[in-house]
Amino acid sequence: MAGKLKVTQTKSTISHIARNRATVKALGLHGIGSTSIIADNEATRGMVRQVRFLVTVEEITEGAGAGTSKVGDRRSEDRGDAPASHRSEDSTAKETK
Repeated sequence: MAGKLKVTQTKSTISHIARNRATVKALGLHGIGSTSIIADNEATRGMVRQVRFLVTVEEITEGAGAGTSKVGDRRSEDRGDAPASHRSEDSTAKETK
């Protein structure tokens, strides 16, 4: 268990007991969709097990490039932030009419 865990909050802590809210906050999560990378040990696994219905967990191995994340790359693709040079000519033709 020398790796790390990637914990992502998937559900809200509203209407859950204060103990569960505190555990989620102690895991470094701040809201739905926030992700935290924590050490993989018995203590943190116990914390994750207590709030397993609020989070998802992925194991990160040391040799798999734990420091690299492709989440930021996906976000820029999903937003559609294409440079002006990649826009279609049809959209500029419609604007001139």
